[in-house]
Amino acid sequence: MDFKEFGKTIAIMRKEKKVSQGQMAQDLNISRATISALENARTADIGIRKILQIIDYLGYELDFKEKSAFPTFEELRDEK
Repeated sequence: MDFKEFGKTIAIMRKEKKVSQGQMAQDLNISRATISALENARTADIGIRKILQIIDYLGYELDFKEKSAFPTFEELRDEK
């Protein structure tokens, strides 16, 4: 997953929770501009603490897995 795809995933998760960028920014004490920049891959300088805070707020956690030489089902499906 690259930074652009990561930002899109954050946006999708936020919208699924029916939370606006403004509301999330206010709740987390992070600027709305920072959240927008993350979702649109306009900044890579956000910091891991804010990333973890956003992910936790949305009810998710960061998980690591070993990289495979083979594509996942999701990657194959999304290739279209």
